[in-house]
Amino acid sequence: MKWINKKAEGLTQGAIRAMFDRANKMTGVISMGIGEPDMPTPEFVRDAGKEAFDKEQTHYTPNAGTMMLRKAIAEKSTVKNVGYDPETEIIITNGGMGALSLLFLVILQDGDEVLIQDPQWLNYVAQVEYCDGKAVRVPTKPEDNFEMQPEVIESLITDKTKVLMINSPNNPTGAVMSKETLEKIAEVAIKHDILVISDEAYNTLLYDGATAPTIAELPGMKERTLVVNTFSKSYAMCGWRIGYVAGPAEIIDRMTKCQENFNACANAPGQYAAAKALDRPELCQELCDTFARRRAMLEEGLAKIDGIESNHPTGAFYIFADIRSFGLSSVDFCNRLLDEQKVVCIPGSAFGECGEGFIRMAYTCSDENLKEAIERIAKFCDGLRK
Repeated sequence: MKWINKKAEGLTQGAIRAMFDRANKMTGVISMGIGEPDMPTPEFVRDAGKEAFDKEQTHYTPNAGTMMLRKAIAEKSTVKNVGYDPETEIIITNGGMGALSLLFLVILQDGDEVLIQDPQWLNYVAQVEYCDGKAVRVPTKPEDNFEMQPEVIESLITDKTKVLMINSPNNPTGAVMSKETLEKIAEVAIKHDILVISDEAYNTLLYDGATAPTIAELPGMKERTLVVNTFSKSYAMCGWRIGYVAGPAEIIDRMTKCQENFNACANAPGQYAAAKALDRPELCQELCDTFARRRAMLEEGLAKIDGIESNHPTGAFYIFADIRSFGLSSVDFCNRLLDEQKVVCIPGSAFGECGEGFIRMAYTCSDENLKEAIERIAKFCDGLRK
């Protein structure tokens, strides 16, 4: 008897986790690979979590999440201007990944095509394919700041195209889509009757005066857009596993039914703390200020290293650095950097073919470790040139 089904047999470990597993066998490693704020959850939010326990907020919640948090999202989050009904158009999930998995489970049928940027966070493709969809990569170019071009998107649309994925600010590049680009993409989505999933996990981490408007605000888009977000990045709440989706009521209803059957609900104390967190947007700004300082440190350090060309991200907490001058594949570069200097970066090819020749560097480690990592990378690159 064969116990494992074909879909499970096909699961493979992603390149990011593979790098972590290698690094875990070493000592003295500095990680620039993890997409997680290194600082603890702000004290105010931690206190709210304690308050939840004191108030015995430890039971099952409604499958769609507590009304307290859904109302707070509708009224105080970055989607407040769209006008969502907290009763029918918002669901609380087990983090952003839980939100995406529920979404794909309820909207995809065998062979449905999902347009996904290349390079892009690798879990999108794995989730789509596990839910019987087909991931179609939308190639991007460094000269376009790795931003999807509307005409390229439209050229890939077929009669099986159902969904377009947007992630702005972007992982792995840190790029932020302009309103003009979003408007053109919206025209394409409406013209071809395509659903849009807008992953906005990093939309409070913006620099140089950048703004990250949601495509759901544009005319004709609320009814065909699912906005996915999480408290992990904006409030350093990765381990709390609180995410949400705002979108059309019929899809939210099916997601709620699916959640009922798979995991019931997100944890109650985390939902309580997340609702309280939305009362303190300055906490997001404090995190953003920290990452802005680290971004400047990393950019300044990379500018002094011959052979590495840094992009200038205006969002998230990643730099997508060009290492093509060294003549190594991005995998070889990262593996050797880890072996020789004990610094973890992620190969750009992990995020798609268009990421080859680049590496993702997360400035989510401490200032001290970031400074040391830059020195180690400089030493490594100097050795490659000899």
